Amino acid sequence: MKVSQLVEKLNLKVVSGASSVDSSVTGCYICDLLSRVMHKARPGDVWITVQTNINITAVAALSDIACVIIPEGIEVEQSTVDKSNEKNIVILSSQQDSFELAVRLNSLL
Repeated sequence: MKVSQLVEKLNLKVVSGASSVDSSVTGCYICDLLSRVMHKARPGDVWITVQTNINITAVAALSDIACVIIPEGIEVEQSTVDKSNEKNIVILSSQQDSFELAVRLNSLL
């Protein structure tokens, strides 16, 4: 499944990295502890987190994740949006909570 398909099926908003929505999604990892994500997330994962600071861009790049989803309509910091656009990191936003996103992702993957 492609990130662009997730955007459509989960009614997600593209916050940054619109040019990279053709990445393949192979799994999901949910965590807010950045060091844990760097250790456990796998390439191709969707990463669900409430973190919105600029450090998520570096972690996403290091982990080679497909995209980051910020749940619950949490606003992403502008510095994060700018850096993620620069690095082609896809950040998506959802009004759903992490659990609901994970359940829906599971049924799609």
